[in-house]
Amino acid sequence: MSRPPIASNYFVRRSPGVSAAILFIAIQCSVVMAQGKKRPSLEDYPKVVAVVNGATISRDQLAQACIKRFGPVVLDNLLNKWLIIQACEAKGIVVTQDDVNNEISRTAAKFGISTKLFLENLEEERDVTPEHYAAEIVWPMLALRALASDKIAVTDQEVEATIQSEYGEKAQVRMIASSSAEKAQQLLAEATEAPERFARLATEHSVDAVSASVGGLLPPIRRYSGDDVLERFAFQLGPNEISPVFQVGELHIFLQGIRRHPPRMPDPQLLPKVKERIRDQLRDQRLGKAANEIFAQLQADSEVVTVYGNAELEKQYPGVAALINKQGVSIDMLAYECIKRHGRQILRGEIDRLLITQQLKAKNKVIIQPDIDAEIAIYADRAGYIHPDGSPDTDSWLKSIVEEDGVSVQLYIEDAVWPSVALKKLVEDEVQVTQEDIQKGFESNYGPRAEVLACVLSNQRTAQDVFQQARANLSEENFGELAAQYSVEPVSRSNYGKVPAMRRHGGRPTLEQVAFALEPGELSAVIAWGDQYAILYKQGLTTPIVNDIEVVRPELEREILNKKLQLAMRKKLASIQESSSIDNLLEGTIQTAASK
Repeated sequence: MSRPPIASNYFVRRSPGVSAAILFIAIQCSVVMAQGKKRPSLEDYPKVVAVVNGATISRDQLAQACIKRFGPVVLDNLLNKWLIIQACEAKGIVVTQDDVNNEISRTAAKFGISTKLFLENLEEERDVTPEHYAAEIVWPMLALRALASDKIAVTDQEVEATIQSEYGEKAQVRMIASSSAEKAQQLLAEATEAPERFARLATEHSVDAVSASVGGLLPPIRRYSGDDVLERFAFQLGPNEISPVFQVGELHIFLQGIRRHPPRMPDPQLLPKVKERIRDQLRDQRLGKAANEIFAQLQADSEVVTVYGNAELEKQYPGVAALINKQGVSIDMLAYECIKRHGRQILRGEIDRLLITQQLKAKNKVIIQPDIDAEIAIYADRAGYIHPDGSPDTDSWLKSIVEEDGVSVQLYIEDAVWPSVALKKLVEDEVQVTQEDIQKGFESNYGPRAEVLACVLSNQRTAQDVFQQARANLSEENFGELAAQYSVEPVSRSNYGKVPAMRRHGGRPTLEQVAFALEPGELSAVIAWGDQYAILYKQGLTTPIVNDIEVVRPELEREILNKKLQLAMRKKLASIQESSSIDNLLEGTIQTAASK
């Protein structure tokens, strides 16, 4: 589903509920509960949190922006924070700082890096500080493990089954899927009569588009993969044997056996580490469900009243966000926690909003309601929300935003639509669609595509060796076997070299040039492709369905204009940011306009 570009860094999927508590329960609750300790409050942050080209963003503005976007989720987490600590106290469970440190070190070791580097990467790549990670992710996870220990235990048999699934024998098959049982039986008869045509039948008739594009090939099927029916039939088949039709969901499918991949069990010396990893994975998979059950029970046993968002209760309890067992959680505390958890992200968005507003004023650009309505209509149309008369169904689109993303229409407009409209206003005079753009777009989207087998190698020496083997026995079958054995690219390796057909102007010019230059049955030389090497075997070209560019010109113009606008908008925002004077007092960073 298409969404407007996010200039403000705000618009993220948020799903309120107890399951989110796993990520946000804070150990700092113990600080608040301890007598004699100062309660954290908004006063801990500076009154002015940012200065942008001389204009200021206040602490109160940031607090309101954070509460508007994350208030309900953070409040749920605050309440759950109290509940889990009370549950730990009732059961005598204590999670120490050493427990937290050891878990962090253990997690870092899984990635093969030091604890210091692991925490640095978290902060740089995910904007999660070490303190936040320890207090609001690791500590609650350990507490929940202790509370749910009887619900998340993993047996040796489960570990062994997972080892067999990951490292054991795998079955390679082709599949034909049909929505009609009668059609499936008809195709089965054709495939049984001529098994060598199975791949072509899959390409022409299977309703599963992904596998049909590679002749019906499925990724190797593992044991204990979760799909018992498909697994059972796949492992019953020998090479070229065909299964009867069976039903999976609403589809009627049948398989053709290709080969068996032998087991590749881990080195005995590494087996203890493998078992530890699997045990951790299985335990953590169960932890989410167990946590929901724990919180549901804790909430049922407690008196929890949510005041925030309830107009009547807000009048009755001014300045209070919620009551838990008759103890109040203040709005001030909620604002503090919202800034603590999301302030940096939201402040960056507020800075961007202010920068864009300043640019609109400087350029004498004004956004009016019809601009907003038109932008919403564009995205409703692109997402497929259309009235019978062909006009965009914006009401249904906005309803889907509220239901799927958990945000209000007002917030959606503020955080997604307005920034998109504003940036378009700033770049609309700079973007044009040329005839060359349309011609390339037509060739890319509607022109013939090169059907090839590919083998991707990590070093030139191996690539040269594979090339020699392919040239010595130049056939589609031999090349497919070489790809299955040597290719480091997952799709070509699992599908005997078969990759989706290449189109022109698809973003891989080196490979595309070679693929279209080859004749059917020809082998390419070794192609240097980034830090890898590729060899192609040409199968042929697809036949275009649309040959008249004028038929699709309006659609091409819209799509190309949109892509060029998006690129120009991103560049414009980056240019505005780089050429501005920004003091971010929350993060302690200073940027002067002269430092561009």
